[in-house]
Amino acid sequence: MAFAVCSYPKLNARDYKLIQDFRKENDELYYQVAEPHFGFVFPISQIQREHFIREVHEKSNGIKKIEFEIRCATINKDAFIDYFHLLLVPDKGYSDIIKVHDKFYSDVFFEFLRLDIDFIPHMGIANSKDKYKVKNMVDKWNKNDFSIKGIIDSLTIIDYTENVLTNLEEIKLK
Repeated sequence: MAFAVCSYPKLNARDYKLIQDFRKENDELYYQVAEPHFGFVFPISQIQREHFIREVHEKSNGIKKIEFEIRCATINKDAFIDYFHLLLVPDKGYSDIIKVHDKFYSDVFFEFLRLDIDFIPHMGIANSKDKYKVKNMVDKWNKNDFSIKGIIDSLTIIDYTENVLTNLEEIKLK
């Protein structure tokens, strides 16, 4: 078992459909696994479930809802597997998401923080082993002005084991 924390943001129906239609065609790794989301704590298997959940609840105290706006896409090389990803990165809300991520990775989760990998707040919507294919997709997104607005109003504790994601608990934000 590996436990993590993500947020399934509130999006309007048009933006959700745009993202999901694109993911259906281009997200071979995760479309069938998870809804569009932002990750805050990446899978940790070395902590017992009860301890993980208790720590997330403690760190969630005082976290407020985050309004975000995404107006650009970028490419990112996966640090673990031979894939490239198209990430939708928020302009508005970027620093708030980083601060929440960093709050979680203090104390108990600190030893699991990957300092060799930049944390980029994002929703991943496509992936491929072909970096030029992903770069082409990024360029097509960025060629047009687009704006995806939403709100992160809850955090979800998940179990992500053997490419199966199970939502365990939702924490509403203030």
